[in-house]
Amino acid sequence: MRNLLDRIGRGPLIGGGIGALVVLLLVLRDQEQALVIGVITGLGYSLVALGLVLIYKSSGVFSFVQAEFGTVALFVLYLLVINDVPYLLAALVALAVAVAMGFLVERVVIRPLFDAPRVTLLVATAGVALLSIGVTFWFNDAQAHNVAPAIQGAPGFTVLGIVVSWQRWLIVGVVGVVGLALALFFNRTTLGLAVLAASQEPTATNLVGISVRRLSSLVWMLAAALGGLAGILAGPFEAFGPASITSKFLIPGFTAAVIGGMGSLPGAVLGGVIVGVGASVGASGGVLPDSVPGGGAVVTFALLALILAIRPQGLLGR
Repeated sequence: MRNLLDRIGRGPLIGGGIGALVVLLLVLRDQEQALVIGVITGLGYSLVALGLVLIYKSSGVFSFVQAEFGTVALFVLYLLVINDVPYLLAALVALAVAVAMGFLVERVVIRPLFDAPRVTLLVATAGVALLSIGVTFWFNDAQAHNVAPAIQGAPGFTVLGIVVSWQRWLIVGVVGVVGLALALFFNRTTLGLAVLAASQEPTATNLVGISVRRLSSLVWMLAAALGGLAGILAGPFEAFGPASITSKFLIPGFTAAVIGGMGSLPGAVLGGVIVGVGASVGASGGVLPDSVPGGGAVVTFALLALILAIRPQGLLGR
């Protein structure tokens, strides 16, 4: 039994136990809607968290610009859709713009500072985020916009008695495909294994002839694609403006990455679901009275403190 527990790991067991307990309590308190919406919202957070983890694993720095890739992609999607570009093509172009932005950020800002202290890189990413926000303010005059969802008309189908729109099911499907693709990439491909090697032993990776700096470009492009997907998928749910995805997704995404373990990709998804459910339940009044302002943030912070007190490295961290 002890060997089995050691093989599985304490982190997944703790996470599974907390998750089962939360689901049971929410169902008993008739909070099915908060549970379902929270899980799907958390999967959106996990896209940002995955990008944060990728960059952290490759450069050891927290990227303030991660969610801004989503804002830029959302603005590009909006501009193309209102000009009658087919939605799928518009989404692909918006995603390509986000990836190109990630490449430029790495080549123009990150690579010249590659050997600088990590805090310098952190401040540099914050500067890029502020520049991006300023540019979107300049082009849009802080006006709020709406973009149509990718799948319209059909109401979707129910889970636990709650009608879930097809746009939300699209988030679930995309996160599932992205998670599977990343798992295959990092475990089954030579390039993915090289990225992992560069994140763990950069000096040894350089010595065997693999350029760590070139791999850095690939990681930033992957992270930008994940941020762009978050903006494209979650943006249609409400009006958006400059810094919209950054203000709504950056802190939850960072919290999700910390809860799951800052170096764990599966942990980023698990952490995103935990943050999404916690915020949804706190905002719905299912745990705290409706009179408590910022109930979602309060519950999320309480979960973060509880999990880190039990397991400081995160649920799936090492």
